[in-house]
Amino acid sequence: MEALKHSGLGIASFITSIVAGILIFVLIVIAGIMEASTPGGIDETSADAVIIGLFLLAFLGASIVAFGLGISSLIQKNRKKIFGILGTTFSALIVLGTAFLIVLGLAMG
Repeated sequence: MEALKHSGLGIASFITSIVAGILIFVLIVIAGIMEASTPGGIDETSADAVIIGLFLLAFLGASIVAFGLGISSLIQKNRKKIFGILGTTFSALIVLGTAFLIVLGLAMG
């Protein structure tokens, strides 16, 4: 009996979800520092705020792609599933957590 190999899609999902999660965390910290250090809060129409928002959306998109890759890896036969499970779980938690923070921020503002 031949040993199963790890799914390439699962590994890609795992790595993409980890990188996207770290970068989203860094963006949220940067936005929080900018909000706290600016008198009256950051101007929502400033170039800095727009760039942070665009990067946040890009990294959320990367996390959604990681979710799709993870689902695809789970469908593959004769492959190990651990990285697919981890990538799918991490990316789903990242998207839900970020969406929760965005809704919370909108409700407070």
